[in-house]
Amino acid sequence: MFLLILLFAVVAVIVAVGLCGYGGRTLSDHGLRRAGAPAVLRGVAALAGAGVCALYAWGLLAVCGAVMTAEDGGTDSSPPQSCRTAGWWERHQQGIEIVGYKVTYIPLGFVCETSDGGSYDNGDVPGYVNPAALVLALTAAGGAIGSGYASELRARADLRRGEAG
Repeated sequence: MFLLILLFAVVAVIVAVGLCGYGGRTLSDHGLRRAGAPAVLRGVAALAGAGVCALYAWGLLAVCGAVMTAEDGGTDSSPPQSCRTAGWWERHQQGIEIVGYKVTYIPLGFVCETSDGGSYDNGDVPGYVNPAALVLALTAAGGAIGSGYASELRARADLRRGEAG
């Protein structure tokens, strides 16, 4: 699981660099003042997508560290050290044991499962990663949809001018 999460992080970084290059090139080729709405929206959408990928890669590295610590094994490995958060000892004294863990990808997190059927996030993923990724993803989607809509309106206007002339 550790290597798979690490692979996802590497892929996210590669996609972030590619989207950043595309967005920057799109905005610089047309110039912000001379560019039409579709080009600006396309560039903003690509840069926001790059931000999402970079944030997600950052969160995946945090999860990767938690998984590496949990899978360490050896002495003092049960319960996993990644699940030993504040209040862990009190729950242990009440008879609630940590029976496992899982990785959630949306929202990104490392979740510890308890013997009473409950679960809790250990907090290794910084608190700003999931909300910021959501906002940037919505911005990227809005920019891409807006760019397509503006291009369609421009194409229809050009078609109407061509028929009239």
